[in-house]
Amino acid sequence: MARKSRSFIAPAVFIHGVADRGKGVGRTPDGLVLFVEGAVPGDLVDVFVQKKKGGFGEGRIENLLRPSPQRTEPFCQHFTVCGGCKWQHLEYTAQLEHKNQNVLDAFQRIAKVPVQAFLPILGAPETTFYRNKLEYAFSNKRWLLPGEMPALPPPEQEVLSLPPEGEPSGLPRFPGLGFHRAGAFDKVVDIQHCWLQADPSNAIRNTARAIALEQGLAFYDVRRHEGFLRNLMIRLTTTGEVLLLVSFARDEPAAIGAFLDALRTRLGNQLTTIVYCVNPKMNDTVFDLDMVTYFGKGYVVEQLGDLRFKIGPKSFFQTNSAQAKNLYDTVVQFAELTGSENVYDLYTGTGSIALYVARFCKQVVGIEEIPEAIADAEENRILNGIENTIFYDGDVKNVLDPVFVARHGRPDLVITDPPRAGMHEKAVRFLLELAAPRIVYVSCNPATQARDVQLLAEKYEVLKVRPVDMFPHTHHIESVALLALRP
Repeated sequence: MARKSRSFIAPAVFIHGVADRGKGVGRTPDGLVLFVEGAVPGDLVDVFVQKKKGGFGEGRIENLLRPSPQRTEPFCQHFTVCGGCKWQHLEYTAQLEHKNQNVLDAFQRIAKVPVQAFLPILGAPETTFYRNKLEYAFSNKRWLLPGEMPALPPPEQEVLSLPPEGEPSGLPRFPGLGFHRAGAFDKVVDIQHCWLQADPSNAIRNTARAIALEQGLAFYDVRRHEGFLRNLMIRLTTTGEVLLLVSFARDEPAAIGAFLDALRTRLGNQLTTIVYCVNPKMNDTVFDLDMVTYFGKGYVVEQLGDLRFKIGPKSFFQTNSAQAKNLYDTVVQFAELTGSENVYDLYTGTGSIALYVARFCKQVVGIEEIPEAIADAEENRILNGIENTIFYDGDVKNVLDPVFVARHGRPDLVITDPPRAGMHEKAVRFLLELAAPRIVYVSCNPATQARDVQLLAEKYEVLKVRPVDMFPHTHHIESVALLALRP
């Protein structure tokens, strides 16, 4: 039986790059590659190595011997604890450099194809308060900070120290409302101020927590599947509208009404609409649940350019509205449409890209696996008075076939924006058979994009690639590639 590797200190490791999920990369004198949490390129650190397998190890900074010139002071009080914005300690210009290199490396090392024009990364216009959607979880077990472990709950929380249904008394509870702590699915980091979403987001979350404590409502216990309050979702739009979705574990109309009425009273006109659902399931997914509009119209309207998008509690939409427009403009620039083209939009979601490019071409045919998203696409098509789009629900690999092409005509351009896993190989193979003159490939995962491009290279060459940063202070990056059929 192989012996389990023991932890140890690797001294004076120079961090020379960034790996997957944003960890710093260094190498010991004997050739051991280390992935170091919290390290940035240019750091010289002692590394506490927690795991070792073969020629690789994972660890964290034990001592910061010499900080990188790219290091900067994090601006959030929850940094390192929350885990949401892992690159706050890295200057934004440096973040863009590393993200740009990440996409370039994917095409060079995975796709192994030449790129005729690699355009510089498109940075986000706002690096804080850029998200239009955030989801929080209620938990009766918040993540305790250093020094809190032996403490008893403060007086205002004593009402929630009462045991949930069926639990012995005497066990203290530490309720919180925030983000799930990485590696601790049953605990949340109690968020006081989040820099990801603009006002009134923080006021809504903190007011909801305060009302719940005052009313003695039970925060959810994900291990025991007990409690009353489960989740809170806030959507903001650039038009100034605010949607609040609250998920309750039990259908108790009196308690639900009292909680939501108190929110309306305290937040006043800061809330445009309130929706709630009852979720007794073992998971937090709400897409299969009925939505109840408690106040307002039950949706909000976002504006991208001269298009409006109706967004409900279940809608799929880019979470960075300002940068989404820049992303879509990049797609339009790469597409070079003249007005006569037949366009296929694969993995169309709510049809946002399809509707955005529809004015520049003859027809757009969108395919999306999720029926609710297609319903949103149809509503947004009607809302904007667009007549030259058609949407189908179904898996791209099954819907896209010779019969589909015979019905809608061969495409002059294919736009594809698949999930992180990339396109199914069957879909890629059909694109090779289809042989559309051009493909614009939008991806949130450069590795799977490069994998698919390697397959498409059988018939296509890569004319342009441009990274687009949708999520500052994280390692995530979007990439847009233009492929052209070889003569």
